[in-house]
Amino acid sequence: MTQQAVEHAGRGDEMNYQVMLKGKELKRDMESSLLAVNIAKATGSDSAVRRLAGTLSWTKTNTSASTGATTGADPATADGAGTRTDGTQRAFTEAMLKSTLQSVWTSGGEPDVIMTGAFNKQVFSTFTGRSSPVEQASTKKITASVDAYESDFGTLKVVPNRFQRSRDVWIFQMDMWGIAYLSGRRMASMPLAQVGDSVRRMILSEYTLEARNEKSGGGVFDLTTS
Repeated sequence: MTQQAVEHAGRGDEMNYQVMLKGKELKRDMESSLLAVNIAKATGSDSAVRRLAGTLSWTKTNTSASTGATTGADPATADGAGTRTDGTQRAFTEAMLKSTLQSVWTSGGEPDVIMTGAFNKQVFSTFTGRSSPVEQASTKKITASVDAYESDFGTLKVVPNRFQRSRDVWIFQMDMWGIAYLSGRRMASMPLAQVGDSVRRMILSEYTLEARNEKSGGGVFDLTTS
C-alpha cells in the first residue's frame, strides 16, 4: 500500500500501472505460445492441463522444409494434434519464398503478411530489388530494408517478429487466423486476498488459436539464424 500512497511522476495510480505492465507481459507470452512453441494440443484431464496448439502444429500444406542430413517434416495432420520435426538448417533464399508463395496461391490462399525473425529479416532485405542500400542525398537517408514484397501473387507486408522462432519464416493470410477467448476470460484482472499491507491482483487470459484454413498460408522452415 506504500506505493499506492506515494505520488509517482506521470501516473496517478500505481496499481493500475503495474496491472498494465503485467498485461503487456502476458500478451507477449501469448504471442510466443502461438508462434514459437512446437507442441500439440491437449484436451486436459484431472491430472494434466489443457493446452492449445500453435501455428507450427496447424501448418502442413504449403511448406518448405530441409532435405539435408536431417529432413524437416510437417505435422502428420493439419488439426493441431501433431508437431513439426525440425530438420538440418539451411540458408534462406528467395527461391524458397517464391516456391512457397506459389503453393499458397495454388491452394487458394491470398496471403498478405510475411513474418520473420531478426536474422532472416536482414537476409530478406538482400533479395532481388534490394541487394544494396539506396542513399537519398536530399534527405540524408539510407534505405537498406524491405517492408513490402511485391510477388507474382500480390503484395505482402514484411514484418520482423521477436516472439517467433528465428528458424521459421511465416506466410500468413491474417483473416484466416484468430484468437478465440473464453467468455469473460479475456485479459481478466481480479483481486486476490490482501496479506497484511500487500494488495495483490491476478491477471489471466483463457484462449486458443483459431486456425480457419491452414491452406491460406504456409512457411519456410529449418533456416539458419546466424
